[in-house]
Amino acid sequence: MLLHIHPQNPQPRQIKTAVETLQNGGVIIYPTDTIYGLGCDILQHKAIERICRIKKVEPKKAQLSFICSDLSHLSEYAKQMPTATYRLLKEYLPGPYTFILPASKMVPKILQSKKDTIGLRIPDNEIALAIIRELGRPILSASLPGDMVEDYTDPEIMQENFHREVDIVVDGGIGGTVPSTIIDCTGDEPVMTRQGLGKWEE
Repeated sequence: MLLHIHPQNPQPRQIKTAVETLQNGGVIIYPTDTIYGLGCDILQHKAIERICRIKKVEPKKAQLSFICSDLSHLSEYAKQMPTATYRLLKEYLPGPYTFILPASKMVPKILQSKKDTIGLRIPDNEIALAIIRELGRPILSASLPGDMVEDYTDPEIMQENFHREVDIVVDGGIGGTVPSTIIDCTGDEPVMTRQGLGKWEE
């Protein structure tokens, strides 16, 4: 199903449709401030497994991140962080960054890797934020399988390619082709591990 949602003023009814799909264990493709991603409710184990099947990876090895609505929401899923880390997040979020942080006990067991870390994001995208607020918890997010190609920017093409594997493709307009910048905050100093859309100077 292709669900058209206005990028600046998301229609509450359409957001509700997307959220009900997530609550029922569905998988969606949705826009962020970088690229379109695969998303599901973090509490729906079967949906997490579906995303991992689409990506052909094991849940504990998958590079999955949580999309949160704001910093207080984000801090529930990370262990208590130093003031310097919190300031860093406050400076860069919302925006095209994924921060790797030590995971709190709120992170479902199925996703806890041996490292006990989690990627956390707050995208600067009204549709993604509206879905998370309505859901009341983060969306588990993953990139689409394979290489970033032009096909992953057009919701109509994604609907054609993935309609058998996902329940909804949220059409919030043409997406980007550059993923988020990943910053690892688990050591003494933050380290960039992937240069993406977000600028970063160490």
